[in-house]
Amino acid sequence: MTGGSMPLPPFAAIIVAAGSGSRAGQALPKQFADYRGKPLVVHSAEALVDAGANPIVIAIPRGAELQAMTALGDFPQIRFVTGGATRQQSVYNALEELAEFEPSLVLIHDAARPDLPRDVIERLLNGLRQHHGAIPVLEVVDTLLQADGDLMGETAPRGTMRRVQTPQAFHFGSILGAHRGWPGEPVATDDAQVLRESGGDVVLVAGDERLKKVTFAEDFAEARVTQPSPAPAPAPASAPVRRAAEQPPVRFGTGYDVHRLERGESLVLCGVELDHTHGLAGHSDADVGIHAIVDALLGAIAAGDIGDHFPPSDPKWAGASSDRFLAHACDLVGNAGYRIANIDVTLVCEAPKIGPHRQAMRERLAAICDLDLDAVSVKATTSEGLGFTGRGEGIAAQASAAVVLG
Repeated sequence: MTGGSMPLPPFAAIIVAAGSGSRAGQALPKQFADYRGKPLVVHSAEALVDAGANPIVIAIPRGAELQAMTALGDFPQIRFVTGGATRQQSVYNALEELAEFEPSLVLIHDAARPDLPRDVIERLLNGLRQHHGAIPVLEVVDTLLQADGDLMGETAPRGTMRRVQTPQAFHFGSILGAHRGWPGEPVATDDAQVLRESGGDVVLVAGDERLKKVTFAEDFAEARVTQPSPAPAPAPASAPVRRAAEQPPVRFGTGYDVHRLERGESLVLCGVELDHTHGLAGHSDADVGIHAIVDALLGAIAAGDIGDHFPPSDPKWAGASSDRFLAHACDLVGNAGYRIANIDVTLVCEAPKIGPHRQAMRERLAAICDLDLDAVSVKATTSEGLGFTGRGEGIAAQASAAVVLG
């Protein structure tokens, strides 16, 4: 409970985040794209967690498990389910996933509505005291009409029209039964429609303009422009404010990493496991090549370093494959409005010989980053017997990366 808010009855929640979001023009599905400093879906998840929702099932696209876990893996209330070909199918899959918990009430929300006021949740749950369902709506203030191609058709009576938002609230048994009994193809775009088809009544409660749906590329661009800068010191008063459209067309970053060699450890370099007497020691799989590349990509977009995103103090990254770190860095590059032009990494070691494995390493890095092979360079050198690498105590890697707008 926050401030003077009244305690809410126990409820579960579903977040629909299984679409492609193609109209948003982002480098990845919009629900995982950066919006005001965090993935879009995280905003509504945090609001529901703060309001007490438990459990929360999020319907995600097939194959998006890594993106979902990276964004939301810190929330113990959350579990994931693969969505369907339509919104209704995704909701139904999530409802069946929730069924084992037998919740009394459930809120169903769209990930594309990140600003979720608590008072809307309160009004919805209050509406369920006497009704099977409750939905937030806004009055229509503009004239409505039916289009006849490019010509104006008949006007519609706006006095009886309402704009429907999410989340929508339901008695769990009622909405699950309505979905199970839905006739025909699962193409309904609104859960209240499904409930009403089954005979349930739905009360209208006041919505909120803050529940705006993030849909188009300009919504993300606007968020980047208006988001406060995280810079530690204010810019001089005379410095110009850089807008999203004025970002530099090309940016560069560099990275450097070292791990020690130990017996009994596996040796993974640039995503490829090598047969060697010693392996690299570290909290994760200690892939020194990928770690340097990650820092180069993060440096190119000024997003900190690998330790900021995957702190070695966090036990969940123990033994983790560094592929995950690189995929996350690539996503952040896309979220910032850039794409990777090329990456270049140099491995420094006396042994093993890197030459026989260079092509496999390039292919693996290209696959993780979704790059053409000619955009990935892997080189190797020795330190002529000098220093820790020369003595065979460890392996170092230095990387650079270029990113371009678009």
